[in-house]
Amino acid sequence: MILTMQDAKGVSTMFDEWFDNNETEKAVSRTSEEQIRVDRETSTMVLYHYETCMFCARVKSTIRQLKLNIHTRDVHLNDDHMKDLVTNGGKPTVPCLRIGQQDETSIWLYESNDIKNYLLQKFG
Repeated sequence: MILTMQDAKGVSTMFDEWFDNNETEKAVSRTSEEQIRVDRETSTMVLYHYETCMFCARVKSTIRQLKLNIHTRDVHLNDDHMKDLVTNGGKPTVPCLRIGQQDETSIWLYESNDIKNYLLQKFG
């Protein structure tokens, strides 16, 4: 699943209203060329989450604000996603952003504020 402005069903998730503040957080504006570059950079990123996690909702709100196309993996809906998170990331904590590197290794970034700050600094 890829997280974009709305979830795949077009339905807001449980915490979206709490963390999407249209008055203070403006969505970024990019040219189509810039968006293609950003999409290329985010193509190796995966957000491990579960739907009712408010810390995950904060991160997903930032992803929408920045118009990022980041794959998501719900660890409650798929045991393989949880196994991947624990085996490769080191702990069963969400949210976690896996950032694929050019040498085919990954950086596993935990903590919602750290993930938000990373995304805002890189794509904001």
